[in-house]
Amino acid sequence: MSETVAIAGAYEMTPGRYRDVDALALFRQLLREALTSWPVRPQDVDGFITHPCGYANSPDNYIHDKLFAELGIRPAFAETMNLGGATYPAMINRAAMAIETGRASAVLCIGAGKFMKPGAGGGEMMARAISDGNLEVPYGTFIPALYGLVASQYMAERNVTAADLARVAVSARKWALLNPQARMRAAGPITIEDVLASRMIATPFHYLDCSVPSDGGGAVLVARADLARKWTEQPAYVVGYGEKHGRGTVSEPGDLLETGAIASGAEAFRKARLGPVDIKVAQIYDAFSATPLLLLENLGFCGVGEAPALVQSGAMDPGGRLPVNTYGGLMSFGHTGDASGMSLVTAGALQAMGKAGPVQVDDASHVLIHGYGGILYDHTTLILAREP
Repeated sequence: MSETVAIAGAYEMTPGRYRDVDALALFRQLLREALTSWPVRPQDVDGFITHPCGYANSPDNYIHDKLFAELGIRPAFAETMNLGGATYPAMINRAAMAIETGRASAVLCIGAGKFMKPGAGGGEMMARAISDGNLEVPYGTFIPALYGLVASQYMAERNVTAADLARVAVSARKWALLNPQARMRAAGPITIEDVLASRMIATPFHYLDCSVPSDGGGAVLVARADLARKWTEQPAYVVGYGEKHGRGTVSEPGDLLETGAIASGAEAFRKARLGPVDIKVAQIYDAFSATPLLLLENLGFCGVGEAPALVQSGAMDPGGRLPVNTYGGLMSFGHTGDASGMSLVTAGALQAMGKAGPVQVDDASHVLIHGYGGILYDHTTLILAREP
């Protein structure tokens, strides 16, 4: 895969609240900004992948038709897909498969979205979509509480403290302070004490343990390696990918702490012929502060129960031995609605391409990106490299 497929461009909108722009207009703005920033013409694109437009509320599953028609392209390959936060590494994989089989030569992967408005019923709708209708929904499930069940088991079984969770939020904010695009940059630094003093949302999560609702989106151009080298001096080569679909609800039998990341990570490492020790940067979906810790263990970056010591040591921070979520993550960059997870891919690609600006890690030769959908249900792991 690494010899034939690479990322030629990655672009991320600045997250915020685009109050006067609907979801479709947000897609249009994203496309205009991304294509303007790349030396690529719309007619160079012959593949197109996106997600349903506004899938939290009256989704448009034919958004791809509208967008590429407006661009004036007639792609030989197009797909609208949704795996929640696992969607975007999967998009890169689907694009790579289309290119490897000769179905397309340059595939545009895009995601844009608006976060649900408080009190609009979107939160309840999303909770119902990922909850068991008989065992969970009747008891008033909502997203933070469902994550809280996983986090509570993690803390109880592996001796993890609230201060350990808070340290994840502190690390994310440290990266955000270096990123001009990060939504929480203006809010300044935070401490473990600040996180623990913020109001409780759902045990064990305080307000600052939670990601930041935002609107925004990103775009990635996946191409044949020869085209990628034509369009950018340093492409990000696609060298490994793994995928695993496990649980469907939190109440389903089985160990909540044994997630699909174990299998998807192992598959990605095997295909890339690499191991966790080779990874220089990791971008890991962080809807809440507990998930990066659990996933670092599941992906093999440390042993069971060792992630708290890893984050407390400063390893995930700027200058640390394993930089994690170098753009600020969902927790401090912004959690961009339907497009949540695309920021992981754009940030990872820019690191591998050496174009991450003030948050660039010196030796980002191999970058791991991990996304998940639902409450840790669907898992996708992508590995990018500077060299084929």
